[in-house]
Amino acid sequence: MLKGGARFVKNIHVQAQKDHITSLCTASPIQALTELIWNALDADAFDVKVDVIQNALGGIDAVRVADDGQGVNALEADRHFGNLGGSWKRGANRTPLSGRVLHGSKGKGRFKAFALGNRVEWRTTLETGGGLRSFVLAGSADDPGLFTLTEAASPGPATGTEVMITEIQHAMGSLLDTAWVVQQLASHFALYLKAYPNVRIYFQGLLVNPVIVQHASHLYHLKSSEGDKADLQVIEWKTKQGRGKVVFCNSDGFALHETDAAVRPGGGFNFTAYLVSPRFAALHSENLLVLDEMHPETKAFLDAARDILRRHFRERREALTAELMQQWHADGVYPYDGEPADEAEHAARRRFDGCALAVRAYSDNFDVMTAVEKKLLFRLLRETLEARPDGATLIADLLGVPLKRRRELQKL
Repeated sequence: MLKGGARFVKNIHVQAQKDHITSLCTASPIQALTELIWNALDADAFDVKVDVIQNALGGIDAVRVADDGQGVNALEADRHFGNLGGSWKRGANRTPLSGRVLHGSKGKGRFKAFALGNRVEWRTTLETGGGLRSFVLAGSADDPGLFTLTEAASPGPATGTEVMITEIQHAMGSLLDTAWVVQQLASHFALYLKAYPNVRIYFQGLLVNPVIVQHASHLYHLKSSEGDKADLQVIEWKTKQGRGKVVFCNSDGFALHETDAAVRPGGGFNFTAYLVSPRFAALHSENLLVLDEMHPETKAFLDAARDILRRHFRERREALTAELMQQWHADGVYPYDGEPADEAEHAARRRFDGCALAVRAYSDNFDVMTAVEKKLLFRLLRETLEARPDGATLIADLLGVPLKRRRELQKL
């Protein structure tokens, strides 16, 4: 007997080469969390709670992912944990309880937990013919092909799984930025949470709700050059997210593959474009989505999506510019009064408008500035542009404006 009355059951050896298993343990913190959440959702969980447990010094002691799903079938652990490609999900396409579409099928996602920490325990409770039973499946990054299975002396109160990750890896600091993690998870699970509104994901007690962190959503219907149809949902986020992405999804909202949108929206827009079609599941199964530009059908969808994105953000920039100018006038922060007196003043205002929009787009805190602060900033900006021929270049340098946008400002 083990501590607390737990009973050792068996060792489980994964049937695969060690270097292959080790390669599956590599992932960014967000990718690892995402896989663990998917595993919970595939186990028919409705509530998934992710917590980062810190120590007194502010470091990370553990990461916990808890769910109220059906639990890991520890009674068939040899098949579920011992064989890559032997997951119960391989012969199924929907969860047994709620009928939601399954994400994984090859049993690889669980190894991503070792990207977060060296020690991982799956503490699970499942319903059996004899009632509830609880087990612990434990593994180490030192030998990720070996798991130990023990049974608890008494079962937990309900079905579900708690994944406890300890001996945390270095460079996990990004998980301490709660707002950023919520944003990343919201982006990844946006369409799934829309398809299944009764599913809830929490990070550090905060609900991952795409509606809260998105600024706007637009839906387009496209047809590729080869005649195939798809939907393109463009979600604009309230916070910065890096470069825009095109995410290929199946019809149920699963993210199958993502790639750089290669579209610069300007105007401070942050976005993710979800390309949705039942066709993508077949392309993904043949590993054709990852080819991006090199596969004709995938490229045709990408080209059509990018054309829509360029038009979308051109129209959005024009609308945003009009809205901002109207707002700046209404707030009394715009540094010019009335109509331009002559062509020279008209050109000066056009130059100021371009620089002011760049300041807003590339400044992290512009939108939270007070009216007094904006008025002072705009006054200084106008005086700089009037006093120095290279004023636009100077401002662009200070803001770190990309070269292409910098050239546009120089032409104003």
